[in-house]
Amino acid sequence: MTEPAEARIGPGRVPFLMRSLRGYRREWLATDVLAAVTLLAIAVPEQLATSRLAGMPPVTGFYAFVAGTVLFALLGSNPRMSVGADSTIAPLFAVGIAHFAASGTPQYQDYVGILAVLVGALVALVWLARLGWISELLSAPIIAGFLAGIAVIIIVHQLPDLLGVHSGGGSTIHRVSTVISHLDQASVPTLVIGLAVFGLVLGAERIDGRLPGALVGLVSATILVAITNLNHHGVEALGAFAHGAPRLGLRDVSWNTIQKLAPLAGVVALVVVTQSAATTRAFATEEPSPSDVGYDFLAVGAGNVTAGLIGAFPVNASPARTAAVTASRGRTQLAGLLAAVGMAAVVPAAGLLRDVPLAALAGVLLFVATRIFHLGELRAIARFDRFELALAMITLLAVALIGVVQGIGVAVLLAILDRTRLTARPSLHVLGRIPGTTSWAPISAPERPAEVPGVLVVLFAAPLWYANATHFRAGLDRLRRQARAPRLVVLDALGMYDVDFTGARALGKALDELRQDGIAFAVARAGDHLKQNLARAGLLDRIGADHFHASVDEAVRTAG
Repeated sequence: MTEPAEARIGPGRVPFLMRSLRGYRREWLATDVLAAVTLLAIAVPEQLATSRLAGMPPVTGFYAFVAGTVLFALLGSNPRMSVGADSTIAPLFAVGIAHFAASGTPQYQDYVGILAVLVGALVALVWLARLGWISELLSAPIIAGFLAGIAVIIIVHQLPDLLGVHSGGGSTIHRVSTVISHLDQASVPTLVIGLAVFGLVLGAERIDGRLPGALVGLVSATILVAITNLNHHGVEALGAFAHGAPRLGLRDVSWNTIQKLAPLAGVVALVVVTQSAATTRAFATEEPSPSDVGYDFLAVGAGNVTAGLIGAFPVNASPARTAAVTASRGRTQLAGLLAAVGMAAVVPAAGLLRDVPLAALAGVLLFVATRIFHLGELRAIARFDRFELALAMITLLAVALIGVVQGIGVAVLLAILDRTRLTARPSLHVLGRIPGTTSWAPISAPERPAEVPGVLVVLFAAPLWYANATHFRAGLDRLRRQARAPRLVVLDALGMYDVDFTGARALGKALDELRQDGIAFAVARAGDHLKQNLARAGLLDRIGADHFHASVDEAVRTAG
């Protein structure tokens, strides 16, 4: 990851505070205020619904938004990114922590706060140690499968609130079976409210992403319940909840607790890093200052730590809210700061939300689930490669049915094994000279390259390492025997940018066999790193410095 010199920060340097406000212009104020109003209208119902998805008190979603937004405005670089409670990671950590404490209990809330601090520390560590590349460990099929699995979890968790039936805990399958067994108790008014809010949010999104469909749906449903007393006819509402000042500090912190939560924190941090990097790059800008993913990791990490210390839960960059700010033409993080002020002002009046029907929140979350279940992406993967589709589906099923940590672990392991399989069996291509040129290409190329009599040119387009060393020797021996008594073998090393000890030993044995048969050997297009490794193995001298050439044609003309 390359960072601009003027934007780079690291150990021993003080990050630039409120970087996006540098050089602020008065004419930006109107659009920033409009973006703040839009962001607040979207964030209030979303943060409220996400807090329920996280198994936390409703008001903690507001705290999470304020913490994530303010810290990102202070330390982040992207002028439009929105950070706060996020529906992607909420079910992830909620399911994980439910293994250690019952959802909604004080111990559960304590564990969530500790987890937020751990996640923040790990994300900040990514900035400190320049480990942003780990976000690329999750391939597109794995991410698609992961998000689809999270969408399934969200939908299953919202079915009881949508239908007004008993909510069962446990696995996804158990939750579904519990809902099915209580379908005869479903509340029609509850279902109608949930579907109506879902339809309203969906319609508003299709018309204009800046329209506050979720807020309108939530307010309308709340007024309807308050006027008609539907809460006395099977429509369950949020009810009264604490909405005072946030609880500061951590509780129940111990080495044993940290050990229990560390694996989950690692998975959540990986998702946060991946989504934050993707959001930064998707909404990168040059004005008023270029975005820097390093700053943004630091800012999101700090937001998580702060959220945990004020009794909230892990936060993440939100592509949807960031897109809304961008669509509203917000210019700087002032839009986020104003929205955070507005959210803080809502907290004292949060008691008015006691009549919000749970079905309305379920409708909002169902819409979120449809947005992260990318069916089109899965279809594209299916058209490209069945194995990669299998990776996505295994990830989906493992996340939804077994567990998020296990699902991600299995998918990453399978992806690494697949990449290892491919690099362990690379093809050796026989090259020929393109007629009328000095260029060489595989003999199967449409230009109809022709082999030069007495010369065998092979391309091994992969690092030579222990997993493919035997394959390399066997392939070279086979091609040499198929050739018509070659007097020269040229290795095109353009793709062989590295060789390990086992690979060097295999190449040395191949040189011995060629020498025994009186066949000369030359190397074309070898990089400096490869030459250094060959020198350490003693092969550079054995091959001879004059047998290394800048091109295949030069090697054939000179060595042949």
